[in-house]
Amino acid sequence: MKQHYLLIFVLFFAVFFSCKNQKATSEKAEWKSIFNGKNLDGWTPKIAGYALGNNYKNTFRVENGILKVSYDNYDTFTKQFGHLFYEKSYQNYRLKLQYRFAGKQVNGGESWATKNSGIMLYCQEPKTMLLQQEFPISLEAQLLGGTNVNIKRPSGNLCTPGTHVEINNEKIIDHCIISDSETFYDDKWIDAEIIVTDTIIEHYINNKLVISYNNPTIGGQFLETASNDIQARSGEKLKGGFISLQSESHPIEFKNIQIMELQ
Repeated sequence: MKQHYLLIFVLFFAVFFSCKNQKATSEKAEWKSIFNGKNLDGWTPKIAGYALGNNYKNTFRVENGILKVSYDNYDTFTKQFGHLFYEKSYQNYRLKLQYRFAGKQVNGGESWATKNSGIMLYCQEPKTMLLQQEFPISLEAQLLGGTNVNIKRPSGNLCTPGTHVEINNEKIIDHCIISDSETFYDDKWIDAEIIVTDTIIEHYINNKLVISYNNPTIGGQFLETASNDIQARSGEKLKGGFISLQSESHPIEFKNIQIMELQ
């Protein structure tokens, strides 16, 4: 009986301190702004055909507290696909921001890129991208806007440049997987949040879970556009990487970009 009470006593304190530690961890996790609303400090552009850091034709800019992807200095778009990388690599985190498509697509943009952009997760290190490489090896939370009231274009989809994932224990080799989001036709601000952990990655649009997946690995379409060193890592599990925002030929705006690092 004495041993029985001792066991209960030990279990009680184990649960107590476990809960206490979890609470402390939760309390330490705070949202941090990674966009200051004034300039691109902490962010570096990589545009296909141009060296890392070359913000070709001022594609990425900050105006009135908004991070804008703009093409008003372009005569035509000739596959200058771009990505704006944040300076730090992350593994487990929550990322949230607001976005909206604004204005018309630049001349020369691909039809599929109309009202199309993305939040890139687990990106390769930007300095490892080749000069002409159009997309980093990454996972993309694809942002879409409606272009025709008779055609659904959900947002928060998953695209996989140079990667594979699993959904419901099945390896997915399709490049883009459609989410359960609604289609947004106007230019209102939309909330996007992504939760990234070792076990699951989830996309939320306007607080609704629209897709989830896990076990991201290197491989598949667009891997051949990366360096030989990265191609040699085919099949390797992704355990972290950089975050970037995409430019694909249609103007888009971002604000309130925040991150919460998770234990």
